[in-house]
Amino acid sequence: MYRGDISNVAYGISWEKGGVDGSRPLDPDRPEGDSLVLMSFRPETMRGAPSVPQVGGQVDYRLARNAVVSEFHKGRLSKLDVCDAQPELLRAATNCGQPTREDCPICAETKVVLVSYVFGSRLPASGRVVGSKSELAKLTRAGRDLACYVVEVCPACSWNHLARTFAVGGRRTERT
Repeated sequence: MYRGDISNVAYGISWEKGGVDGSRPLDPDRPEGDSLVLMSFRPETMRGAPSVPQVGGQVDYRLARNAVVSEFHKGRLSKLDVCDAQPELLRAATNCGQPTREDCPICAETKVVLVSYVFGSRLPASGRVVGSKSELAKLTRAGRDLACYVVEVCPACSWNHLARTFAVGGRRTERT
């Protein structure tokens, strides 16, 4: 192993023949005639990466959801453990939620409803329920950084689970 300075862990290790500048003696732990070169693993060093950093991305919680549903069906979780939606979430699901074609994975009686909450500056601390895509578009036009959380809810049995999160809005940067 290389016994040099490893204070910057954002870099990987690559061996090259000969010395980088030829001024350092060879390390006995390295292969003969090889030297250590630091390589960056940062996204902007990848080929084809945009020169302007882009904000965005989406986090999907489908694997966590499937694990909870699986544990329920195996009998390791009770219905009281997984069906614990707050009254305000159930109210939002009934009045503002977007119906889906997917049956509830717990009770299989009704279709799951998606409820979207937006959090950001100048919004209530508890977030704002967004009822439509046009309402979300109106919020994003303000140029503020917002975070959107989409929750799956079953109005019949009170099952709920965070489905995904993503960033919306924000100030647009000009490309040069």
